[in-house]
Amino acid sequence: MKKQNKKQTRVKLERTLILLKPDALDRGVTGEILSRFEKVGAKMVGMKLLVSKKDTAGRHYRGDIAERYGKKVRDNLIKMLTSGPVIAMVWEGIDILTVVRKMVGSTYPSLALPGTIRGDYAHISKEYANANNVGIFNLIHASATPDEARIEIDVWFKPEELIKHKPLYTHYTLREED
Repeated sequence: MKKQNKKQTRVKLERTLILLKPDALDRGVTGEILSRFEKVGAKMVGMKLLVSKKDTAGRHYRGDIAERYGKKVRDNLIKMLTSGPVIAMVWEGIDILTVVRKMVGSTYPSLALPGTIRGDYAHISKEYANANNVGIFNLIHASATPDEARIEIDVWFKPEELIKHKPLYTHYTLREED
């Protein structure tokens, strides 16, 4: 009987940007939201509290937003993001983009399922936001693709602000070895 050669696949860790927006801080739910990412086994590698400048928010909500949804929508997003403090974070994990997007829920809180962050803590609809000329206050932003994550992380963090560390649990969850 021929012995099979099992090739072990090394899955590369992904990074994603998460922003807790001004409405999350205003409502006092940042700790509850942050703990969800810790509980799933993601590893935080960067975090800062800041008030976004208009140019930073503009680099985050790039011109493609205006192309897809209109200048008014992009302007409202920038206005919303600069309306108060935000917590910018970088999280790392296996398939973390997919995991985080599932946890966050639909961009539009009125469509987000119960159990997701937006489904549990927000309710504004796209129709309400558009009718009232406001941004969609949906508590949180999470990168959608690996390319978007790289671009967005660079907007909010310098490379030296991202920490390399190996919490004990990563030995089991992320299979990080010394």
